Amino acid sequence: MSDHKHEHGDNCGCGHDHDHDHEHEEILLTLTDENGQDVEMVLVETFDVQDHVYALLLERNNPEADGIILRMEEEDEEMVLYNIEDEAEWNRVEAAYNELVAASQE
Repeated sequence: MSDHKHEHGDNCGCGHDHDHDHEHEEILLTLTDENGQDVEMVLVETFDVQDHVYALLLERNNPEADGIILRMEEEDEEMVLYNIEDEAEWNRVEAAYNELVAASQE
């Protein structure tokens, strides 16, 4: 998983209602952590930065855990997630995400 994390919770300021009761379809993904353990993640949001799409994921069974942002790319008609390893790319993504959060709070 990425070293870049965003903390989520009831008052995290991300613009998402983490304590809502309405039903919606969760998009679940299983990722493998640095210890080789499978972790079930929920796709919370996607957003575009330049020519790429990024996914914000939260741990399904631990919503208080840090979220992660991964780059999404289509390969052979399937979506594949990649860590953001380039610091310049991460800085662009982080700035765009922070703008989204700020806009959702207005």
